[in-house]
Amino acid sequence: MSRTAGRTTASVGVASTCVLLASVLWGTTGTAATFAPDVGPLAVGAVAMGLGGLLQALLAARSIRREAPLLHAQRGVVLLGALAVAAYPPAFYSSMHLAGVTTGTVVSIGSAPLASALIERVVDGHRLTPRWIMGAVLGLSGTVLLCVAEATVGAHSGPGARSAGSTVLGVALGLTAGLTYALYSWAAHRLIGRGLTSGAAMGTVFGIGGLLLVPVLLATGAPLLDSWSAAAVGAYMALVPMFLGYVLFGWGLARVQASTATTLTLLEPAVAAVLAVLVVGERLPRAGWAGVALIVGCLAVLTVPSRGSAGRRAAGPRRPLPPVDEDSGVDEDVDRHVDADVDLDVPGPCPAPAGERARAEGH
Repeated sequence: MSRTAGRTTASVGVASTCVLLASVLWGTTGTAATFAPDVGPLAVGAVAMGLGGLLQALLAARSIRREAPLLHAQRGVVLLGALAVAAYPPAFYSSMHLAGVTTGTVVSIGSAPLASALIERVVDGHRLTPRWIMGAVLGLSGTVLLCVAEATVGAHSGPGARSAGSTVLGVALGLTAGLTYALYSWAAHRLIGRGLTSGAAMGTVFGIGGLLLVPVLLATGAPLLDSWSAAAVGAYMALVPMFLGYVLFGWGLARVQASTATTLTLLEPAVAAVLAVLVVGERLPRAGWAGVALIVGCLAVLTVPSRGSAGRRAAGPRRPLPPVDEDSGVDEDVDRHVDADVDLDVPGPCPAPAGERARAEGH
């Protein structure tokens, strides 16, 4: 393998690892929310995504100011992404509240890859490759098994039982969360592909989304101040899964397709299920553990680069990499010469950045 191919494989591996680490952090949110039982799902979602989004915007403030003209030119995509960010947490946390931590997470995250692939197919014309289809089938089969296992447990009488209507409404909200998750992932990837840095794209989309969530937080967030434990949960949700998690996700999203990133985040429901068993005390039958195993298989299919694919891409023409945000604190030296057209054999090539504006400014 050539030196360029080696760097390419390493860059994709690091990007995938960033997305997987973000997924692990996100997988802790449902369990963390159980430590503040008096705080409603709307308040939990608003403090997590709202404050986390505003922190992202603050971190990327210099890049946002510098790239304001390009952001204005892409204002339609920015607005779509921000609206999706604002809609996601109420749907996601309400889904977990109504259908259970495992079911809510599984439906929300498990439906996102299909929604993301559909968006890329319809809007961008990307094809669905056999490797992505294989990974998606494994991952979605695993999420279905997890969901069925959780529904079976929740159907029994007892303090943890839920009504059928509550579960159905929770599943419907989970599907809504999956769609909005796919939309803001696609919007951020689209902005990065148009020449914006990952920091500016994610900071703007999540910053505006966070502003839209401030009224929800003001209306529902009083219980967060009733106890130290509730305040600690709110601070953890905003700083760790949402702020740090989405910084990692944004860096990875600059180097892999949105459909790949959302499929890699199928690790989140597996983490949520394990934590729900170990910490919350939910019970997971054998079918649920089989679902976890299938999700791990999905991740293996998507993250292990094929030797033939790496060789073909190394031999092909090189295109400029989407610019890296100098404010993100990530070392750019290795990635500066990496081929951008590497996406783990998933739908279509990453759109080339528009123009050489970022290069001229020293990115």
